[in-house]
Amino acid sequence: MALVEDTQTGPVLRLTLNSPGNLNALSDAMLAELHAALKNAATERSVRAIVLAGAGRAFCAGHDLKEMTRARTAPDRGAAYFADLFARCSRLMQAIPRLPQPVIAQVHGLATAAGCQLVASCDMAVAADDAKFGVNGVNIGLFCSTPMVALTRNVPRKQAFEMLTTGAFIGAVRAREIGLINRSVPPAELDSAAQTLADTVATKLSTAVRVGKRAFYEQIDMPLAEAYDHAGAVMAANMLDADTREGIAAFLEKRSPDWADG
Repeated sequence: MALVEDTQTGPVLRLTLNSPGNLNALSDAMLAELHAALKNAATERSVRAIVLAGAGRAFCAGHDLKEMTRARTAPDRGAAYFADLFARCSRLMQAIPRLPQPVIAQVHGLATAAGCQLVASCDMAVAADDAKFGVNGVNIGLFCSTPMVALTRNVPRKQAFEMLTTGAFIGAVRAREIGLINRSVPPAELDSAAQTLADTVATKLSTAVRVGKRAFYEQIDMPLAEAYDHAGAVMAANMLDADTREGIAAFLEKRSPDWADG
């Protein structure tokens, strides 16, 4: 059984974490399969948007604690394994914003610890109204230091610090208020809401979205003047693209663009 199932509908690829028995925990095997699936998607020109979802009762419950506990039997008490595990997980999380396609998390049930980190690492997120989010490792004596990296790049620092130090869960409404997710919908509408958002993104000029996503993450941590210089250069280059010229002409002529990129 594949731990990550993939189905493509038109230009939208759906990747589903498929280990419902442990709430789609990020085991060694799950990390490897998800990273491989994302790497494969990056080279697929037919894929213009990606939806990341979870099977069963939850989106993702974070790292596999049973697997981590077994590693403690090693002579070094698991030190080498843990360092490697968190490095592998960090590489996965960083791969998502580096993908050329926008990635949308579709969240139901729970997104906890590294599962919440996965949501924060995605470009956008849609959640069911009854979904819950937490970086709750502190409740078992393990501060969510690596999830903190993605979380603090999504939500205000005081909100992030409260979540990290109290281990409290927040609901979808609060997650939307602080910027962790884009929107929340009734559970019955979750699939269609995520698909609609992905479909909307997928209708845009693919080359423009790919260029724009890369520039978005490149400029976000730059000083203001440097960010404007960089974004201006990207936009000037974008203006020279033949499909962009066609898009502008179509807008001025009040017709649909005839894009070579589809």
